[in-house]
Amino acid sequence: MTQMLNFKDVELYYDHVYALKGVSIELNEGETVALIGANGAGKSSILRAITGLRPIHAGEIHYMGDRLDGMSAAEIVRKGIAMVPEGRRVFPYMSVKDNLLMGAFTRTDKADIQRTLESVLERFPRLKERYGQQAGTLSGGEQQMMVIGRALMAKPRLLLLDEPSLGIAPKLVQDIARAIVAISRDEGVSVLLVEQNSRMALSISNRAYAMSTGSVALSGNSKDLMGDDRIKAAYLGGDL
Repeated sequence: MTQMLNFKDVELYYDHVYALKGVSIELNEGETVALIGANGAGKSSILRAITGLRPIHAGEIHYMGDRLDGMSAAEIVRKGIAMVPEGRRVFPYMSVKDNLLMGAFTRTDKADIQRTLESVLERFPRLKERYGQQAGTLSGGEQQMMVIGRALMAKPRLLLLDEPSLGIAPKLVQDIARAIVAISRDEGVSVLLVEQNSRMALSISNRAYAMSTGSVALSGNSKDLMGDDRIKAAYLGGDL
């Protein structure tokens, strides 16, 4: 497999408090890799470092052979990396259509943008039903589908998802999990998934890293980790 992302020995801190302490992770083309762990473990800080939203203080971040750390956030998006932030972040007074089109702001190919839009609406039929509605009137789960769709409008090669199940009804969590699997399978998009819902994350990923207070506690094949007693006790709330 071709290595897509190499996040090596990265240190990052906020006001002299370490968020990441020499963290190393890898992601190969076509993989879905999960980052699991409690709130404050450093999962989201990894995404902020990759996207250039927070400068790192040591280490290196390479993507498809290019060094990312030091690039602007806009340059990183143009490299083919799109992020779905925690908390959905919709434009509430804009329509579903206009929210989706905001994701294509780096593109100029109108015909191809339209094809991508049709593909997103086919993947998320609820968005097609609510196409002209203001985004703020959608349910939490529908908004999450919309922001994932908005990220896909950039035609990313790597999709970063920050807590997509947070605050979502269980039925829609299943729909979103299935959509993540389908996006990776059908469109060849690699996925880095940050998730406190460890069961869901391990069930749809190839590999996973379990984070604890700014460092990697355990890593490996997701199926193997699902059966690991240490993971069960610390991340899955006991026996499955």
